[in-house]
Amino acid sequence: MPKASAWNALRAREIIAEHGGLEGPMLPILHGLQEEFGCVSAAAVPLIAEALNLTRAEVHGVVTFYHDFRREPCAPHLLQLCRAEACQSMGSEDLAAAVLAKLGVGWHGTTRDGELTIEPVYCLGLCATAPSALLDGEPLGRLNLDKITAALAEACPR
Repeated sequence: MPKASAWNALRAREIIAEHGGLEGPMLPILHGLQEEFGCVSAAAVPLIAEALNLTRAEVHGVVTFYHDFRREPCAPHLLQLCRAEACQSMGSEDLAAAVLAKLGVGWHGTTRDGELTIEPVYCLGLCATAPSALLDGEPLGRLNLDKITAALAEACPR
């Protein structure tokens, strides 16, 4: 997972301008901001609204509608556990509860050492390998607590 830059309004305006001429520029702008800064800061909302001639509420609505956009940066490592029906049918709810308990965090939480953030996702399209997850963008399938523990130990040794 790339390291996020500190918020910079000038750089944010550049990203907005880079994507502003596209048809339907809002999502590319939001993705660009999140890639650069690790989140879509509240400070970006008025900049986007002004550039796209939208209200702040319209921009805020898009940012909060899509679960992929964060309003705060996450830890250097990100575990996204699938919560969709196929994964649920294969035990993902119990698995998620065990992972959260083992790490001592809740959904959207970051471990005490600041190394790992855990987020729910609603379908990764990995239904054939349920229960599934993404760890730093890499797919993991046919998961159980031992497999997740091993993957986490490799990705973020403590």
